[in-house]
Amino acid sequence: MRDDVQIRRANPADFETLGEVFHAAVRDGATAYTEAQRAAWSPAPPSGEAWAARLAAQQVWMAEAGGRALGFLTLAPEGHVDLAYILAPAQGQGLFRPLHAALEAEARHLGIRRLWTEASLHAKAPFEAVGFSVVRPETVHVGGETFLRFQMEKHLDA
Repeated sequence: MRDDVQIRRANPADFETLGEVFHAAVRDGATAYTEAQRAAWSPAPPSGEAWAARLAAQQVWMAEAGGRALGFLTLAPEGHVDLAYILAPAQGQGLFRPLHAALEAEARHLGIRRLWTEASLHAKAPFEAVGFSVVRPETVHVGGETFLRFQMEKHLDA
């Protein structure tokens, strides 16, 4: 990971920026999904009250450097890792692991025994690298497009 990167908890003032990170990661990041699939997944950056409410209901960690958001992960109640997005230029620079470490430390502190997520084709490998395993592949439909993704989980030891 770059020396100038900080991992910190996000706050409501960050939420619009994280919507832009989400959109850019989907649209510009390395992926096996088609352009039509990416456009259906994120036609525009999520924003507004619904986006703010989604993030406010979770714990959010973000990576930033020089005041610029590079990526984020979220932990919803019951151990659901809902969102995991890193900007394309920052992918492969070791940001996922420290973001996940912060999330996992908090999950352990809260007594959560199992983390679970729905990982995209691109996110599957980073989740596997931090100890998640595939429960099953699944097909979902969004905006008229069909996506393969993976239900994954990680059991936390006491």
